[in-house]
Amino acid sequence: MSKRDELIQKYAEEIKTKFGETPNMDLLTKVTIGLGPAVYNLDASKVSGSNEKELETVKNNFLIKKLGLSDGPALTDAINEVIDAYGRSDKNKYRAVIYYMLAKHFKKESVYN
Repeated sequence: MSKRDELIQKYAEEIKTKFGETPNMDLLTKVTIGLGPAVYNLDASKVSGSNEKELETVKNNFLIKKLGLSDGPALTDAINEVIDAYGRSDKNKYRAVIYYMLAKHFKKESVYN
């Protein structure tokens, strides 16, 4: 099994345990591939739920640029909802999992087709 496949399995487990749902493995794989080499970097592969600058980056680079959403309070609300569901105190919030959950939240899975 490749390193990427191992990470995707780890992310799938996180989605099952933290969010209580069975992940769409095709979408999760595409989200992970879309993150490129960031998934292999210890710092870049995670999102700090308490760092406002980090959350702005998620909003601007992923929700607005990648998913094509319009800026507004709904974006910040969705990010906070996912972070809260993940567990704000959990230090290991994987970027791929958060991006996956946000893509599903906004029903933007088609971006990865």
